[in-house]
Amino acid sequence: MNALHVAEYVTTLGLQAKQASALMARADAATKNRALKALARRLRESVAPLAEANARDLARGEAAGLAGPMLDRLRLTPNVIETVALGCEQLAAMPELIGEISGLRQQPSGIRVGQMRVPLGVFGMVFESRPNVTIEAASLSIKSGNAAILRGGSEAIESNKALAALVQQALEEAGLPAEAVQLVATTDREAVGRLIAMPEYVDVIIPRGGKSLIERISREARVPVIKHLDGNCHTYVDDPCDIAMAVTVADNAKTQKYSPCNASEGLLVARGVAAAFLPRIGAVYAEKGVEMRCDAEARALLADVPGARLADATEADWSEEYLAPIISIKVVEGVDEAIAHINRYSSHHTDAILTRDHIHAQRFLREVDSASVMVNASTRFADGFEYGLGAEIGISTDKFHARGPVGLEGLTSLKWVVLGKGEIRT
Repeated sequence: MNALHVAEYVTTLGLQAKQASALMARADAATKNRALKALARRLRESVAPLAEANARDLARGEAAGLAGPMLDRLRLTPNVIETVALGCEQLAAMPELIGEISGLRQQPSGIRVGQMRVPLGVFGMVFESRPNVTIEAASLSIKSGNAAILRGGSEAIESNKALAALVQQALEEAGLPAEAVQLVATTDREAVGRLIAMPEYVDVIIPRGGKSLIERISREARVPVIKHLDGNCHTYVDDPCDIAMAVTVADNAKTQKYSPCNASEGLLVARGVAAAFLPRIGAVYAEKGVEMRCDAEARALLADVPGARLADATEADWSEEYLAPIISIKVVEGVDEAIAHINRYSSHHTDAILTRDHIHAQRFLREVDSASVMVNASTRFADGFEYGLGAEIGISTDKFHARGPVGLEGLTSLKWVVLGKGEIRT
């Protein structure tokens, strides 16, 4: 498909999505929930054909030399299928947001003014690797009354086509337009360029993938982008704190899983507890093979930990998202220096304080400029499911519209509504 044909193809998808979005916006809750339940049923009925499609992607990925972690993310197992099917059913059980009016209040003129929650319209999503994202995005789109154009990675094209076909069948079964969720069925990179430059059809773009993908889309898009570039998250161990709890939480925040964007990449420790805390967490990290890149003070306190993998931190380490068993460690004077360090070096994703001091906790919550700020909890909780959103379409470090895990509410907007009885302005 040449560039002209790609542009025409994606434009057609945009036109169809725009038309479908009007029908989705007026669909009632029962109809949308029927589509979600039908999708869950069809997913469970299609485990074998989905496995066949996924096997073709895996074979092509292995032949192309995809790394083991990439192949794992690409794998569409029966357990993954069951998980996304359950997600559809959970969304169907959630209350309806669309059309909800909040904050209605009477004005001196007699009018009543409030805000109504409405769909965004059409969102485009560009994502990599995990084919389950096709179902997560589609189900959130259906529940929120939007239309979606999905462009997955070329490595998952067969899996994504098979999944998108099930979505469209479920939509039609419920009496909704199949074009409400469309997959860009070409792997041509020109398709992304066209998708992110159609403000007449697409209301927002959501990239989900590596930093280079998100940087490209942020740079070239002509429509608003909901994004995060990095997950350089921090855990700050305060003075005073419960040392045993701090060891447990700092361990989980780093080692429960290394690859997610909400894993802690930086550990800050107040000087007053550093001698008690650092050797204990250092022993845990040493046992798990975590490399510790330290400032001079932290390194001195960790020097006698058996098996510790220590290195001197560079300036670049304070800003680094490792996504690996590596963590930067710095001793700070206290909460003031910790907040200043985080606001300078973090990616404004998720940062946590472990403390017994209520005043310090409140200052940290107010002053740390991140999408999620936590007290006495692991940064790994920064997730739509863990926040009770049912599902998420991504995590935003932007400040406008949506910030943090983006679930149903993040795919909606508010418009003002005015209710009157013939009032006129004098």
